[in-house]
Amino acid sequence: MQRRVLWVAILASFVAFLDGAIVNVALPAMARELGGGITTQQWVVDAYLLALGSLILIAGSLSDTFGRVRILRAGLLIFGAASLACAVAPTGLLLILARCVQGSGAALLVPSSLALITSTFSGPAQAKAIGSWTAWTGTAFLAGPLLGGLLVDFASWRYIFAINVLPIAATLLLLRGLVLPVAASKNALPMNVLPKNAPPKNDAGAAAGSPGRVDVPGALLASVGLAGTVFALVEQDRLGWGNPAVVVPFVVGLAALAVFLWWENRSSAPMMPLALFRIRNFGVGNMATTFIYAGASLGGLMMVLFLQEVAGLPAALAGLASMPTAVILLLLSGPFGTLAGKYGPRLFMAVGPIVAGSGYLLMATASHPFNFWLQILPGLLVFSVGMSMTVAPLTAAILGAVPTRQSGIGSAINNAVSRVAGLIAVALAGVMLGGILDFGSFRRIVVITACMFMGGGIVSALGISNKPAAGGVH
Repeated sequence: MQRRVLWVAILASFVAFLDGAIVNVALPAMARELGGGITTQQWVVDAYLLALGSLILIAGSLSDTFGRVRILRAGLLIFGAASLACAVAPTGLLLILARCVQGSGAALLVPSSLALITSTFSGPAQAKAIGSWTAWTGTAFLAGPLLGGLLVDFASWRYIFAINVLPIAATLLLLRGLVLPVAASKNALPMNVLPKNAPPKNDAGAAAGSPGRVDVPGALLASVGLAGTVFALVEQDRLGWGNPAVVVPFVVGLAALAVFLWWENRSSAPMMPLALFRIRNFGVGNMATTFIYAGASLGGLMMVLFLQEVAGLPAALAGLASMPTAVILLLLSGPFGTLAGKYGPRLFMAVGPIVAGSGYLLMATASHPFNFWLQILPGLLVFSVGMSMTVAPLTAAILGAVPTRQSGIGSAINNAVSRVAGLIAVALAGVMLGGILDFGSFRRIVVITACMFMGGGIVSALGISNKPAAGGVH
């Protein structure tokens, strides 16, 4: 049963990560066919991340309330329908809207899939399972550009969305009849996280008895806050900060985010329990996640665009550049996850991001005449080793600090942090580029990306503890 659960978790996340990565390499082709230039490219990426980041928290609450399997199935169906809508979208606006719906489906997938692992595995086996999950989903995220490039060059960018039907169908088959074990009493929540009389879990991974309340006001505030701020960050490059169409959404967005934090602090059933951040590894780990995933999103997007639009590589070759990273992640993420489970996550979370950042610094040598083998590949290899050291220990440290009964919301918060960090980094890409992507702006971007990764390593070195957290799963 554990092997089946692991494969369900891997496939459900695989489709979300694959789609998030495969889109990048197809952006130039989309802009050529649908128009809109860099603004359309940013919104195709950010529309997905916006829906994912703003809804993933409430999705975690739904997972904990109504059951991992039920929410996972709903997410797969929504994601599949939206993928088909993306594949046939006749205009840029309709593609962006379909991407929003697709992101909402993805929001249901990732926290539920990780919660399946934390609900089924414990101790070193949990760290190893998270390492396997990281390796396979990371491979989807980084091998996606190769598949996307081949489809763009030899078929159409529309097929990058249509192929999502295959892993979705496989996951739905594996979900049939899947029953989760009852949560063990030793994993009961501490008093400051869940009320003493909280209902027990049933075998679907949901709270037994009547469903808990869903934090609708929190979800609305988070959505408005993120939508307003991200819209302003993307459009300010085109309209300018003095334009009311930029200033008003930005102010409204910031106000909504402030009210969101106030509401979550006073709500009896918050979708983002702020008490979780008082758990050391959870709070510090999410701070490190902010730096690391902002760098990963910004660096990954700019790399694919640079190789096509500046270096002049076709989409397939630009995608092929991700393969060394995919192979290294597949080979090393599992072993590093196992080592982190044995020796603790602190060393890996501190050293890994610094190594990854060093890889991006090596790419700052890119210049004309361009030579991928000397200017980009060495940095990619170093970056890949650093990410292999980082991702599984980071995920295990954060989820291992969260009580089992709240593993869904804990996973959702961490994923929301990573997606929002990437969302904002991509929204600011135009500012960092100075309005144009060339060798000079690319060198500037990779230095900024390196600093983000190294910041995550420093935060981890100063704050992560190898000691088990009370109430966590280890």
